[in-house]
Amino acid sequence: MASAGSLGTDGNAPRFEVSSFVKAPPALVWARVSTMAGVNDELWPLLRMTHPPGQDRLDGADVPIGRRAFRSWLLLFGAIPFDYDDLTFARIEPGHGFLETSTMLSQRRWIHERRLEPMPGGCRVVDRVRFEPRLRAAGPLLVRLFRAVFRYRHWRLRRAFADGVGVKP
Repeated sequence: MASAGSLGTDGNAPRFEVSSFVKAPPALVWARVSTMAGVNDELWPLLRMTHPPGQDRLDGADVPIGRRAFRSWLLLFGAIPFDYDDLTFARIEPGHGFLETSTMLSQRRWIHERRLEPMPGGCRVVDRVRFEPRLRAAGPLLVRLFRAVFRYRHWRLRRAFADGVGVKP
């Protein structure tokens, strides 16, 4: 099984980590973050990711491991297509996290690991991202942009569970 070290050893690839404390147990947070509705709620109104009908959960037996699950179009402000993500998962651990190892139109490689770590009174959500932009010179700008998007995602997630129960996306 892969671990946090599975993000690789390429020291030149842009990378970052964002973590937050969420006032809900991992199982409750997972029930939200493992759905495309939950992902899209974290990204709204900046982005929306498409998905095929019936493929709206990340923890079902229908999600293939090690090969593309589906192509998701990234829609700026929920409407303007600007990139795609060939969603591929190396690992899915329901209630604990996942490791996505995808390619995108803009990225040769996109590696996103999300972990849910139990803590008293809730859990810590940790996102580790490493990527290889097709346009290498864009790396320094993209790492700042992507980190800001993930900080926004965490803000939306913390807000959704501010009462410890969560609101339905």
